[in-house]
Amino acid sequence: MRIELSTGTSAELVRVEGADRGLVLIPDMMGLRPLFDDHVARIAAEQGWTVCAPQLFAGREDLPIEKRIGAACELVDDQVLADVLAAADATECETVVLTGFCMGGMYTIKAAATGRFHRAAAFYGMIRIPDDWKGPGQGEPLELLAAGDPCPLLAIIGTDDPFTPAEYVAELEEAGAVIVSYEGADHGFVHDPVRPAHRPHDAADAWRHVIEFLSQ
Repeated sequence: MRIELSTGTSAELVRVEGADRGLVLIPDMMGLRPLFDDHVARIAAEQGWTVCAPQLFAGREDLPIEKRIGAACELVDDQVLADVLAAADATECETVVLTGFCMGGMYTIKAAATGRFHRAAAFYGMIRIPDDWKGPGQGEPLELLAAGDPCPLLAIIGTDDPFTPAEYVAELEEAGAVIVSYEGADHGFVHDPVRPAHRPHDAADAWRHVIEFLSQ
């Protein structure tokens, strides 16, 4: 069901009675839509976790993809991370874990440094901010990790993903992340089966790794 977080941002929430942990799921750049409603419901049903997914581009939900790309530089970490932390509170669980995809994966890396989460897993999150996304409100993920109190972090990486070149992946691993790489996989190969980059076998394996990691 759709809820309003304490920050005023909308989110999708599936509450499981007696859940032993909550999961915050940060969508990709396109934000909440039926694809992510389905992910939230599926994970809640399969794992028995309460799952909450906050909206990206809060207040601009109707912004088309071509304008979202141009507006990425206008995002402000303090606001996005406040929504992520509010989503954690909305689960009402003592133990809260975190995952996210693409831009949501980038914010997963950033939010891992807040000290709020038990564990975090980023699906092909940007390790360094792309040049055309840079703005005064955007902090570099690696710098936030270095300055914060990061929880254990897993990164799902495709070796053919232009957003996560090998030198960036090495830096993320040096910062303490556990890296699981998929040879020949491009950006976005897990979460959306209609994308040309989707790889069903690798996607299933990546989900398995993430759920096992977040369950610890």
